[in-house]
Amino acid sequence: MKILRIILAVGGVLAGLSLFFMPRITMGWYLVLAAAVVLLAYAALLPKLPKWLHISVLALAMIPVLFAGFLAAYGSVSTATHEEDVVIVLGAAIHGDRPSRMLAYRLNAALEFHMRNPQAVIVVSGGYAEGRQFSEAQVMAWYLTERGVPAEQILLENRAVSTEENLRFGQQMLREHFGHDDFTVTIATQRFHLYRARFLARRIDLDATQLPARTIWRTLPMDYLREMFAVGNAWLGNPLTRHMVAL
Repeated sequence: MKILRIILAVGGVLAGLSLFFMPRITMGWYLVLAAAVVLLAYAALLPKLPKWLHISVLALAMIPVLFAGFLAAYGSVSTATHEEDVVIVLGAAIHGDRPSRMLAYRLNAALEFHMRNPQAVIVVSGGYAEGRQFSEAQVMAWYLTERGVPAEQILLENRAVSTEENLRFGQQMLREHFGHDDFTVTIATQRFHLYRARFLARRIDLDATQLPARTIWRTLPMDYLREMFAVGNAWLGNPLTRHMVAL
């Protein structure tokens, strides 16, 4: 019992400390804060709680752990053949006229793809966040052209504010670009995001492979907690999309 209390307390403290390393306050930030509070409270109350409640709590706690493991395993393997016609890079946060670190990793994955398949079209998808001068797509295009990608091979989709819209609007743009539906696609984003991205792609009949981008380790608790809620939202048909922070 004493060892379990120590483990719970350490987990709560680490979760709390991780908040200071997160670049911005989002829904994921609040979820990590809630997890830290729950862990610390449970550690403090542990001796007073009945055994059946311990078992129930531990069983419930395994659900998000296993789900996070599934998301990580699903996104850990690249299925891209590097012969696809298109790379769709899903938008993320920007800082002025520069991409965030997470978004830069997605763009770097697209750059590596471009080096192996220089004829592929790159769709950069992301709209205007509130108070931003530039769209995510514009910033992404600048990043790619600065690193040698010809501007004529980049399609800017600057309306999307969610993953679902990234894919839907990107698909519409590609149909107009190619004049048909017979094109192959790979999606560039982080591992935790790939399951939901491909799930939403299948919903609009967009058969896509996956191109995993590097992950920021210090934000993993926030990323996975937020993604679990986002996946549930996607399963339900995205009723809360407009109220969730897009990835």
